[in-house]
Amino acid sequence: MTARALLLTGTVGVGKTSVAAAVGDLLRERQVANAVVDLDELRRAWPAAPGDRFNTTVMLANLSAVAANYVGAGFTTLVLAGVLETSEDRRLHAEAVGVPVTVCRLVADHDAVRRRLRGRHGDDHDGLAWHLHRSGELATIQDESAVEDLRLDVSAVSVPDSASRVLELWDARHSPA
Repeated sequence: MTARALLLTGTVGVGKTSVAAAVGDLLRERQVANAVVDLDELRRAWPAAPGDRFNTTVMLANLSAVAANYVGAGFTTLVLAGVLETSEDRRLHAEAVGVPVTVCRLVADHDAVRRRLRGRHGDDHDGLAWHLHRSGELATIQDESAVEDLRLDVSAVSVPDSASRVLELWDARHSPA
């Protein structure tokens, strides 16, 4: 089987990382060799290079190496969780991964995202304020850029159900007509 990648994107707080982990669990149940990669972890370094506020250059270099290692070791499915803002972001991520990439955008209503962010940043007022602002900013950017192949509203859906629905959409997209 040829390797392929599923990149879950969406605004901060929508559940990309949690759903990616659950997708990995479902793929394991299906006996599909897979690796789950949180792109935020590949960029977690300080300080960021001037002009690269989110350490994108480092993340893409790390993604290229990690993806090559996983694919070289026989993992046929990569499940990625990260933020795409533009078609150029999509191209750079696909180039770094080196295998066909399907992008699924997770969306949720503003109240659901706010609840999730409050749960994650309850004692960090500054972090919560930044993420609340960024969530609205990213939602607008992603609405305008529409870089996704698939889209799933996860506002009122559990993480396991979201993962099942993502795989259903992905399977439907890749099954012969």
